[in-house]
Amino acid sequence: MIDRTDLSKIIASKGDNPLIISTVNLQSQEDVELEQKLGELKFKQELRKDWILFIVRDVVIFPAAILFIFAISGYSLFAQIHR
Repeated sequence: MIDRTDLSKIIASKGDNPLIISTVNLQSQEDVELEQKLGELKFKQELRKDWILFIVRDVVIFPAAILFIFAISGYSLFAQIHR
């Protein structure tokens, strides 16, 4: 079994030169480039999704709803006039 000690005890036992644990990210340049490309692809996908939602909602659904309202009100007015 591995003997585990508390990190604070290790630091305290070092005296004047405490143990410093580096949290530097050691990613390679290829990993950084791939992560940037992934971020760009996610951004483009979100932008494309936003445009599709805009087209469906603002170009198709709202005008169709307005035309439907005009058709119903026109029919109602036509029915009132011809009574």
